[in-house]
Amino acid sequence: MISTDLLLLINITKVQAILSRKFDALSVHGLSFSDFTILYILINSSEHKIRRIDLAEKIGLTASGITRLLNPLEKIGLVSREANERDARVSYVVITDTGKKVFEEAKKTAESITSEVLSFKKNKSLKTSIDLLFELGGNIQ
Repeated sequence: MISTDLLLLINITKVQAILSRKFDALSVHGLSFSDFTILYILINSSEHKIRRIDLAEKIGLTASGITRLLNPLEKIGLVSREANERDARVSYVVITDTGKKVFEEAKKTAESITSEVLSFKKNKSLKTSIDLLFELGGNIQ
């Protein structure tokens, strides 16, 4: 037997895999769920931009990991790079107008998937789950 805590984490991993498959529907917008999350963070950032390293931290990736995700988004014009005027070592990721438009369209698809996935939800259990995930590091807001 394993501990209840370990079983919880195993089941979180399974749920993540299931959700990932469901959110594959975002591909009609040319996005993965990770891409959608990046655009969400940018839309909600001050001036619609964020330092690359801060974006990596928010998503839970390394600097090289975020670069691998951002390259295709830059190539198709959803995000762009902006240099820091004061420090050449710092660069920002900025959502473009095209990125904003694609995000708004994809948000409808994502909300529809969410309604389907959480159709059973009860407010109290959902709040408890959100609190637990926040404590585990799932603190994207």
